Amino acid sequence: MLLPLRPLTVGELLDAAVSLLRVHGRALLPVAVVLAAIEQALLAPLRLLAGVEPPAYLPDFPQLRHVELFWLLLAVGAATEVTIIALLGGLTARAAGADLLGHRPTARQLLNPRGGRFGAVAVVALVAGASMFVAALVGPAWFVVYALFGLAAPAVVLDRLGPGRALWRSTKLACRAGLRAAGIRTLGYLAWLAIRVALGLGGYAALDALSLGEAEWTAPMSALAWLLVNTVAYPTLACLDAALHLETRMRTEGLDILLSRAARRGQVSPALLGVVR
Repeated sequence: MLLPLRPLTVGELLDAAVSLLRVHGRALLPVAVVLAAIEQALLAPLRLLAGVEPPAYLPDFPQLRHVELFWLLLAVGAATEVTIIALLGGLTARAAGADLLGHRPTARQLLNPRGGRFGAVAVVALVAGASMFVAALVGPAWFVVYALFGLAAPAVVLDRLGPGRALWRSTKLACRAGLRAAGIRTLGYLAWLAIRVALGLGGYAALDALSLGEAEWTAPMSALAWLLVNTVAYPTLACLDAALHLETRMRTEGLDILLSRAARRGQVSPALLGVVR
């Protein structure tokens, strides 16, 4: 069992997220690479308009003329990240819930639309992404949206709620125990942001070593480096959301006690979590 039936420490939650990705990577990584590629395609023209340069895609601040375009680029980037993580969260929640019940779905079963509630997850992802876009335009408010709406996709899949109730459920879970879930989700994002920057720049340097220094390869190589890094980072953060959702329910709702009692009676079933096998 990847997620123990007890409240976990922050370190154990991060370990559980990585373990969940390792076990279900055959299903999660192909979806992640497609979504990350779409994101790179959407951001490419905005980067060109904003005048940012690879590999870090940071502007020359002393000579920056299009501040509003750069700010728009940051807002769109934040929105696409939240949308992708939420879409992947529907899959990771399905995998985590099944594992908690003693099942290990195959990649084909995990991607099977039947019972996956993909439509409701997509609605939640779009609402979360739009909210993040608006919040990022405002500025510091971005982390509030990220912290509060992260458990909405797991709430759709595991709690069997509609999009509106799932977003409200996510907000309530994130605020419990002194905003514990909200803080952990933000911490996880910031930690992976640092890892992504390091790996993104390092990956570009590695690819650049093979390019013979031709300038025309700079942008595509940089985009490829960020694509590969995000392909791992996004599903890992989605796995953290699934683990955090279930752990918060154990900590504040006694889900672990419910499952333990059901196991002793031999009555463990997908209905306990709303997971369809």
